[in-house]
Amino acid sequence: MKQALAFVGSAVAGGLLILIPVYLAVLLLLKAMKSVVGLVRPFTLLLPDSFPAETVLSLLLVFLICFLIGVAVRTGPGRVARERIEKALFERIPGYALLRSLTQQMAGDSADTAWKPALVEIEEALVPGFIIEEFADGRYTVFVPSIPTPFAGAVYILARERVHPLDVPFTDALKVVSKWGSGAKELVAAMEGGGSSSRPVAESSRTC
Repeated sequence: MKQALAFVGSAVAGGLLILIPVYLAVLLLLKAMKSVVGLVRPFTLLLPDSFPAETVLSLLLVFLICFLIGVAVRTGPGRVARERIEKALFERIPGYALLRSLTQQMAGDSADTAWKPALVEIEEALVPGFIIEEFADGRYTVFVPSIPTPFAGAVYILARERVHPLDVPFTDALKVVSKWGSGAKELVAAMEGGGSSSRPVAESSRTC
């Protein structure tokens, strides 16, 4: 009974972590569209009444603004300005830095070291996990997700020798978790091929 309740709770938490950002993003998009309606209204007069010009043009303008901001922050001055804004405002919001890192990893930004895929030694097994941060003494903060909800799980602080970073895309490790471990052999092969394991091959092949 307890295991069933734990599974239901974990699944609900994982679902919320996916739905809430989507819901907030949609609300923000709708709010932004309402804010720019006045700017596009003169152009709607040039289009047929049967065409939802106000909605379409508002959406396109919001996308254009997002695109221009995205291009601007890729420049040197834009990157500096973004970092200053993040430090002064956004990083004061609990969990912002971690969510930003997760978003960058899902977008394929390998420059960020947080949420790096790893195989973690828990008791006598290897478990898929993600490195969240590294201590000055070499220890790691590791997030071990629940199966099959990647964004719910447990956090461990482990010695360096018990954590094996993997040179694989973040999305590949995420798929292993969401598919009940299917594909874990590729993670073990990446660990053994990279020479990062301190255990014999026979022992490190025991995954969960």
